[in-house]
Amino acid sequence: MTAGMCGVFCAAGTVSAPVLTHIVIPLLLLLLIGAAATLRLLSLRIARLLRELKDEKQARGELASFLSRFASGLRGDEGFEGLMHTTALNVAEKIDAKSVCIYEFRNEEFTGAGVSGNYPLVHTGTPQGLARRHQLLEALLREKIVAGIGFPGSLLVSKQPELIPDAAADPRFGSYAGAGAIGSVMAVPMLRDGMVRGIVCAVGNRARPSHPFSQQQLDRLRRLSSEILMVQDLVRVYYEISRRDRIDQELEFARHIQTSLLPAAFPQWGNFSVDARTRSAKEVNGDYYDFVRIDDDRLLVVVGDACGKGVPASMLTAMTRSFANALGDSFTTLTAFLRDLNRKLFNDTGGDRFITVGCCLLNRKDSLLEFGRAGHTNPVTFVHNHIRVISPDGNALGILPDEFVAFETLCISLDPGSTVMMYTDGLTEATNAADEEFGETRLIEAFSSSCEKRTEASEIIGDVMDAVKRFERKQADDQTVVLIRRTGNDPSADDAPAGAGEERHG
Repeated sequence: MTAGMCGVFCAAGTVSAPVLTHIVIPLLLLLLIGAAATLRLLSLRIARLLRELKDEKQARGELASFLSRFASGLRGDEGFEGLMHTTALNVAEKIDAKSVCIYEFRNEEFTGAGVSGNYPLVHTGTPQGLARRHQLLEALLREKIVAGIGFPGSLLVSKQPELIPDAAADPRFGSYAGAGAIGSVMAVPMLRDGMVRGIVCAVGNRARPSHPFSQQQLDRLRRLSSEILMVQDLVRVYYEISRRDRIDQELEFARHIQTSLLPAAFPQWGNFSVDARTRSAKEVNGDYYDFVRIDDDRLLVVVGDACGKGVPASMLTAMTRSFANALGDSFTTLTAFLRDLNRKLFNDTGGDRFITVGCCLLNRKDSLLEFGRAGHTNPVTFVHNHIRVISPDGNALGILPDEFVAFETLCISLDPGSTVMMYTDGLTEATNAADEEFGETRLIEAFSSSCEKRTEASEIIGDVMDAVKRFERKQADDQTVVLIRRTGNDPSADDAPAGAGEERHG
């Protein structure tokens, strides 16, 4: 073999030691360096994840602590009224602050909602003179925080957290008493949708009294601010639920009282039987009916409809009922009764509220019915299979003084089987999906049809109110029906006594 051939063979089949030293070892070093860098990055990432996990656990722990304090506050003596104070105390403990105040946006202004410690940023009095928390909170409630004025006001504009090493060196604290002794202050605005909904402000570093707050304390206060905002929302929701529950309880009580004022039974007054039914549009009713015994022979049947609905209307009906019962003791005539009732209501309501009233005076000795109305709907009679609408004149009660009112009455004699219906306008003004009113014509048709086939007053009332209910889309007003029937056997038309159904005006 020649030397040239050996060189070629060596080049093709083997690698010399110098080549191995200069190529392979550097490659291995590069791989080791890359692996070390990768491990370093991985360790840093793991460390960051562990810190984030720790922070997350801490945040969850703080949230759990807040919720625990929230629940404990609800069970405490102060109830939800003291929850923001409990929250302020919790914040002060977590950030090592001497005092903390939580401001919230309420009733279109920022006021103090919770405080712990002798919070010095108040203009009324001094922290020493306001040692009791309720005194301090009352002073904070009188504080007017204006955007751009003073330290809290400046945060409304900047919307940024601030750490003040020494309040004595900041002119925004110059208006507070003892500003030179306030020390370090830090505050965080609490934002929602870019709007400031509250501020949490801490004063005095309790951990190191002679030093300002640290950045770590400010960071913790910033983290806590989101939980404070959550507690504010919980307090607001809890307060609203409690307020609604309280209103519901009060309305239930008012409904119970109003129901107890309605007659417990319907009288059988000689040859007259009386029945009634009312259906409220709201929790309490602005309609009412009542029966006032005048003497052994006469019974006054009253139905009323106060302007408006709900609690104001129910109060007016209660007042009217009280006056009507009182006037029954000195009753002379139906006209005088309506005039006296108007005078009392006008004097007590000042003419800004009114009620319409329909009255039927039943005389069981003579089987007579006298009707008078004060702005109320016209009663409808069913006599000998004929419908008649009675419409004497009269003003609504409570609008005009005595000298400007006049009331007309009408007296009729009813045969057995005759029926009189009084009602409130909630029936005729009921509307369907096409916004059409039920109206007087449909009401009379339902009344007449029921009178032709029914003998019981309660059944006739049921037919009339069911007809309205089927027609209307949704009840919008109180609805009341009072029915008076002349009982006994129906005489034939030829046997009808002279003067039956005759009208006499009073």
